[in-house]
Amino acid sequence: MQVKIKPYEHQQRAFDFVLETFKKSSGVAILADMGVGKSLITVAVVGHLAEQNKIRKMLIVAPLSVCGVWKEEFSKFANFDYHLRILKGSTNKKSETLRSFHGEELQIAVVNYESVWRLERQIKSWNPDLIVCDESHKIKSHKITASKSLHKLALNTNYKLILTGTMITNKALDCFSQYKFLNPSIFGNSFYSFRNRYFDMVGYGGYTPVLKKTMEPELKEKIHSIAFRATKAECLDLPETQEINRFIELEPSAIEIYKNLVKDSFAELSKGEVTTTNVLTKILRLSQLTGGFIGNDDGTAVQISTAKLQALEDIIESVLESAGSSGGSKKLVVIAKFIPEIKAICKLLEKKKVRFSLISGEVKNRAEEIEKFQNDPEVKVFVGQIATAGLGITLTVASTMVFYSLDYSMSNFEQCKARIHRAGQKENCTYIYLIAKGTVDEKVLKALGSKLNLAKSLIDDYLRGKNPFQNEGGENT
Repeated sequence: MQVKIKPYEHQQRAFDFVLETFKKSSGVAILADMGVGKSLITVAVVGHLAEQNKIRKMLIVAPLSVCGVWKEEFSKFANFDYHLRILKGSTNKKSETLRSFHGEELQIAVVNYESVWRLERQIKSWNPDLIVCDESHKIKSHKITASKSLHKLALNTNYKLILTGTMITNKALDCFSQYKFLNPSIFGNSFYSFRNRYFDMVGYGGYTPVLKKTMEPELKEKIHSIAFRATKAECLDLPETQEINRFIELEPSAIEIYKNLVKDSFAELSKGEVTTTNVLTKILRLSQLTGGFIGNDDGTAVQISTAKLQALEDIIESVLESAGSSGGSKKLVVIAKFIPEIKAICKLLEKKKVRFSLISGEVKNRAEEIEKFQNDPEVKVFVGQIATAGLGITLTVASTMVFYSLDYSMSNFEQCKARIHRAGQKENCTYIYLIAKGTVDEKVLKALGSKLNLAKSLIDDYLRGKNPFQNEGGENT
């Protein structure tokens, strides 16, 4: 495995499985929970295939919010030469980026699912040797344009990988499109033949598919014939807790507003007394903006960015698509600091028809909300405000916690994390931080990670002649 760090034992087994399976199948599925390390396994496989001169061009298809993560993952893990570019901008700009690849090293293009069908002709012309579909539940429907394009592109591609949560029987209908991309010989090319073989159509109008009990063993056997499965509960070599930084790029319009706010905040600080209160008040406004909102003079909040919300939506889909070792659905805890963020998150969940519990300063029946989340299998997500959800509650039915935004208090931060990592937790815990790239989010996370006093460190920056709200090198975007 040509990677910079020592892999876990399950990652080595997955690597071996993928390479062995590629000898008999053009496609392989890595069905693993978030936090198990699918990206390291992928990087290792890619490095080996490139070393064997089996691939020279690789296409990674991922949700928009995840595209940037692949650049970081390759930088962190790859112990081999490569040239990676993320396809951004207009269709013409993306096409131009594809055409501009040159050199002898492995060429890697990263593109989002929404762009695949628009670039189908250009990608086919570029002719990748390997296509990786990250969070492949995005193509679980065979009818959408992204699925149709990837099914066609796969026909001329030697190697295919999908990365997703573990497939379980009540989601089995979703595996058809993903496996058609990997290897059509597993379930064939006809969705309706697949559905008629494995499912009974029941209910009013016969629109509800129910897996035939007699066909369940065959279906599972075929799914796992080209799939490596790993859940956090099964990967005993994982650390008890692990942290993932998901860097988010704000929209250009939001970046412009942020830049101006940074300049204004520094100017205001220079005119007045430099105190802890002044510094934290200004950084609070910047933190609100990275979460997508800016306050008006009348006290209302205006949404100016959906970048973090889109990233959270992808994480929600990924976690809820996964299945635990018991076959039950995963649950997720989402923590945020500001009320407008909480409301936007709840609105997103309602739109997706995901049932959730909520604790914020505006909620009075907290015990009932916690009980629902812990004991009702239909309640999949817990949304909590940092200031009110950090003490005296147990959320151990979940093992993944997303920090949509961060509190400046080390005590509040640690108390929140302890809600899932405590007595009664049976799995290793994963913490995901949504960090707006090049903003105060990075400063706050660094202070919390180093157990620094944020206000003091910002004041020290100011006294040294720096703009405390700006990142190193003067970057704030």
